[in-house]
Amino acid sequence: MKKLFLALFIVAMCGIGRTFADEALPRFNAFPVDSVFNGQPAKVKIISARDRRFATRLRQLSGQKPNYAGHYTLASWGCGASCIMTVAIDAKTGGVIWLPFTVCCWDADVNEPIEFRHDSSLIVVHGSRNETGGGTYYYRLEGSEYVLVKAVEKTAS
Repeated sequence: MKKLFLALFIVAMCGIGRTFADEALPRFNAFPVDSVFNGQPAKVKIISARDRRFATRLRQLSGQKPNYAGHYTLASWGCGASCIMTVAIDAKTGGVIWLPFTVCCWDADVNEPIEFRHDSSLIVVHGSRNETGGGTYYYRLEGSEYVLVKAVEKTAS
């Protein structure tokens, strides 16, 4: 009888631990933006060497309706096999903010390796950053920088 209670206790604790772990993950609604930009988007400012290297892509994005963090147009494109790079263009100023790493090697069940919302400053990255490590990473856009909120490293199975 003691073994049965011990087994039930262990199962219950594992379930509770999993529930608390899931609740601790950052959610989009916890990072709201003050307002959503609805004006005419500013022309992109090509400033850095990286901007110049991808000027055609950036100009194609310029003028599009914001889809991230209230006033940014966020887009990703391929940079190799199962690899993407991501950029945000500020619709108010035309400024360019690059995600400071490439993303690759996301799991097959992941539909979008980069998740974001128009009304939240949170961005969720699934996969490896610069082909290192792997997991799910939660960032928030703060000014012109992506600040890591939480990292959930993938465990080997």
